[in-house]
Amino acid sequence: MDIIIVGAGEIGRYLVTELSKEHHRISVIEQDTKLAQDLEQAVDAKVINGDGSKASTLIDANVERCKLFIALTNDNTVNLASCSMAKAMGVKEVICRVHPNLQREEWLFDYRGHYKIDHLFSSEKLSALELAKYIRNPEAITVEELAGGRIELQQLRISVKSEAVGKTLRELKSPDKTRVALVTRKGETFIPSADTMVNQGDMVTVFGDPKKLKDFSKKLIQTGREIKDLRIAIFGGGEYGFALAQMLESWGCKIRVFEKAEERCQFLSEELQNSTIIHADATMIEELQDEQIGEVDFFVATSTSDEDNVMSCLQAYQLGAKKCLSLIHRADYAKTISSMGRNLGIRAAVSPREATRKDIERFLTEDQFHVVKSYSGNEVIEITVKEDSKADGKKISEIEWPAECVLVGLMRKTNAWVPSSKDSIEAGDLVYAMVSMESRRKFVKLLKGSTLEAIFKVE
Repeated sequence: MDIIIVGAGEIGRYLVTELSKEHHRISVIEQDTKLAQDLEQAVDAKVINGDGSKASTLIDANVERCKLFIALTNDNTVNLASCSMAKAMGVKEVICRVHPNLQREEWLFDYRGHYKIDHLFSSEKLSALELAKYIRNPEAITVEELAGGRIELQQLRISVKSEAVGKTLRELKSPDKTRVALVTRKGETFIPSADTMVNQGDMVTVFGDPKKLKDFSKKLIQTGREIKDLRIAIFGGGEYGFALAQMLESWGCKIRVFEKAEERCQFLSEELQNSTIIHADATMIEELQDEQIGEVDFFVATSTSDEDNVMSCLQAYQLGAKKCLSLIHRADYAKTISSMGRNLGIRAAVSPREATRKDIERFLTEDQFHVVKSYSGNEVIEITVKEDSKADGKKISEIEWPAECVLVGLMRKTNAWVPSSKDSIEAGDLVYAMVSMESRRKFVKLLKGSTLEAIFKVE
């Protein structure tokens, strides 16, 4: 795919590096001469030293061939202007990064509609969402998102106290807009039917509206703990910590925010309604002890320093904090800490760079389908319905779906949900399904239509 990226800062450089590995044809526009020179030596991409909001620069980047345009600078004005210009110059899809302050104003003004932007995001809010999902679902083994966070995937272990034990999925009657799509039992993973019985110790993969999954997950694992009872301490009151605190306030959590800059403390006190702001340095163990950090359910480090974030988490865990989460800007470090950090009390590490890549991943393919996740011979597939598809215009109940296939998501424009049998499929819809390897070919052919065989061979 031909891609133009404006801005080679931390997130832009990471994205260019990752996409280069996937053999996309990339042009990068960077106004800072040194950054442009450094990037040109490091990646396989066309690097242009110039202003991404100028038409001449976009033409130099071959905007006429571009399929995906991504503006990632730290300047809202440059990003909005360059995206609007790229759209007017014929680019199919444009993605714009903005400061979280602007994103919070979307209810006042339709920035996306006005500038003809397909997707608008802030890396701060994306990272806060990634951190928040571990707090919202503390007992889940895995938590992932589909359809821009509108659908959530959770893997849960069925406890001996669960009321689901001994019932079939039909008898369990999962809430509307939720679905059990996969079961792992004694090392075997399979796609269940309505008559599959739930056993103690099963690991089930469920999909659904995040709000609906809250009660359903609680029913399956029987923890009994309400999220509003959780005690959360946040280290760092910058944009990442602020965005996280705002989300947690809406859930009724008991929140304390540690911030060492007095001016920022004043801002947080004015903007956050139900959080306690503490003017202190959470890297100092004495400060953590004074604030009885050992009593919190979650300690979340969101400062700008990776080292401070890790060390403060280790100190908080040593003092008794039950779980720790850390913001780690370097994606490679975040992966290492997520895989090894549990032994040190760090439940997960989130990288803004990786959170951004994941958010725009669905725009990065021209293939007939995209494999979102793989599970022991089964896959979550994302596919766009074509106009000549046999499914176009039909209700889900009217379509003859292949065996071992469960629909887990339907996205139409900006709306997404777990579909029921009464919902209809329309051309242009983005469909998510859990399918077995044996059923994949039939499923893809069903939604892609009569031209599939001529343009793409499904193994």
